[in-house]
Parts: sequence; structure tokens; C-alpha cells
Amino acid sequence: QVQLVESGGGLVQPGGSLRLSCAASGFLFSIYPLYWYRQAPGKQREFVASITSGGSANYADSVKGRFTISRDNAKNTVYLQMNNLQPEDTAVYYCNAYVGIAYWGQGTQVTVSP
Repeated sequence: QVQLVESGGGLVQPGGSLRLSCAASGFLFSIYPLYWYRQAPGKQREFVASITSGGSANYADSVKGRFTISRDNAKNTVYLQMNNLQPEDTAVYYCNAYVGIAYWGQGTQVTVSP
């Protein structure tokens, strides 16, 4: 079955960096686009970044220039490098793939605080 497992979250000060990872299994990873979303307390889940099977990336305006999505098809893993983190980036970050239906990981908490 399809599984997505995020890791790499944590507590970081404003201006700091984190790299999130999402390890995937149960589907032909290399041919599917992959997505990162986030959900802050009291807010709806929102799109953060996506990457096509060919490696083309797209970003939400709020993270453009600070976040970078990448994928390693040999490791079945998608990454989200987050630089210059700000308190408004605090959220649970989720990996997503649409393989017939939408699959989500369990999420990883990112907290940006002094």
C-alpha cells in the first residue's frame, strides 16, 4: 500500500533552516508529481510546493525564494529545504501524492520561535 513518512521537523529560531524528508513506498515513485502542504493551528491546510516527475517545481508565493523542493527517485524520497524560516511558517507539514486517490503522510511539526 502507499505510504508517505515525513521527518525532519523541529524547533528553529527565526532565520534558521530545516530540511524535511518524505520517504515514499508502495507506488512507482518516479512517475508521480509530489507535493508539500502545511497546516497552521486554526487554519486550513495550504499548498507549499510541488515537483513534477521531471523535476519542475512550483511554490506558494509565501515561500518562493526561501523553500526548495527536490526529489531523489533512487531513494523514493522528496525533500523540502526551508531557509530563512519565520514564525508564520510554523505548521504541521505534510507530504502528498495522488495515486488514484490522495495519500497523505502523518505530518511533521515545524515550529519557528525565538
